[in-house]
Amino acid sequence: MTTTNETAARTTPSTRTSPTAGAPVPAPDQRISLPDLAPEYYKAMFALERASRQGVDPVLAELVKVHASMINGCSFCIDMHSTDALKHGEQQHRLLSLPAWRETSWFTAKERAALALTESITLLTQGHVPDAVYDEAAAHFEQAELAQLIALIVTINAWNRIGVTSRLSPAAK
Repeated sequence: MTTTNETAARTTPSTRTSPTAGAPVPAPDQRISLPDLAPEYYKAMFALERASRQGVDPVLAELVKVHASMINGCSFCIDMHSTDALKHGEQQHRLLSLPAWRETSWFTAKERAALALTESITLLTQGHVPDAVYDEAAAHFEQAELAQLIALIVTINAWNRIGVTSRLSPAAK
């Protein structure tokens, strides 16, 4: 989820400029540092992260990560994975329209299946993962690729819960 530079940026409080007042608004204080206090767990999360993205198209992986992070309200992950998606060649208008992906014409059927699966897994208590959603994903992904996609979605949800709970904030830009 983070590199050494991102870890340093994460621990430094960032500020933002309020568009109405022009004054910097401090980011919420970080509550706890899992890398410092649970280092073995954090190392295991990085191993899980590496394993979860194997065999998944990098652009699709970043779309899924941004979408789950938007649903979960994890600003740190939204910032990181939007930046990564753009580096992999994703287009800004597609990233900005992820919350309304069903209303657009610029996501492929395979991407739509992945986004629907992402929503179902992320919002598990709202209907679990319906057969129709799973079957649609299974129609677009080979079984091994589908297994990796599920692993990726589960992993980004774990990262989101770490980021939101500990109040990770993206570095000021």
